[in-house]
Amino acid sequence: MARIIAVANQKGGVGKTTTAVNLSASLAVEGKRVLLLDLDPQGNATSGLGIDKENIEQGVYEMLVDDVSITDIIESTVIDTLQIAPTTIDLAGAEVDLVAMEDKGYTLKQCIAPIVEDYDYILIDCPPSLGMLTINALTASNSVLIPIQTEFYALEGVSQLIKTIELVQDELNEDLELEGVVLTMYNGRTKLAVQVAEEVTNYFGESVYTTTIPRNVKLGEAPSHGLPVVIYDKRSKGAEVYCALAREVIERGA
Repeated sequence: MARIIAVANQKGGVGKTTTAVNLSASLAVEGKRVLLLDLDPQGNATSGLGIDKENIEQGVYEMLVDDVSITDIIESTVIDTLQIAPTTIDLAGAEVDLVAMEDKGYTLKQCIAPIVEDYDYILIDCPPSLGMLTINALTASNSVLIPIQTEFYALEGVSQLIKTIELVQDELNEDLELEGVVLTMYNGRTKLAVQVAEEVTNYFGESVYTTTIPRNVKLGEAPSHGLPVVIYDKRSKGAEVYCALAREVIERGA
């Protein structure tokens, strides 16, 4: 059965989608069967894996709102063991649609139930907000992975995310765990990055992954080619660290 991981942080620009895409790809390269579910209306995970959003007839929105089966929206990628449930900007309307549903917090969980046996990992790229889409992701998941940028105000808003996680644990998903915290855009040569890393470690303790994600040119270039960095340039530092993170995720879950 798949381990379902929500990649979440309501603060934008922290490397959330970069982590969702490249961790998914790296897990697949490690031989795992992986599904990346794009729950962010911006659809950057979708385009980052080479799917043309203009050609998507049915995506995550139709799955959530129109009862389209998840098996009908899943698409293949350049990696044989990595598939994606793609999305378009239409998903932005789901926040309103979900509120009107009877089991509004459980909709995503019900949608993915038929395919959880088909994968080793299902990663959910959450939107940069704490609305109904993120609540659905947390309810459907076994755990939450939080990317945190090593810059000023890194922990700003994190307490709000933790409160949301605790709320979901109390009301919707008592088994939800913290998968881990990954430091992104890290530059160990700057005093600020080192200080922020210390702050995050003091706050989250052993939940912080040993692997840190640096700023890397290839990580920035890969999405414009519709490729994860491990395919775009497997010898790059970006590919190296995400493969290391994937191995760490696998080891922690063993």
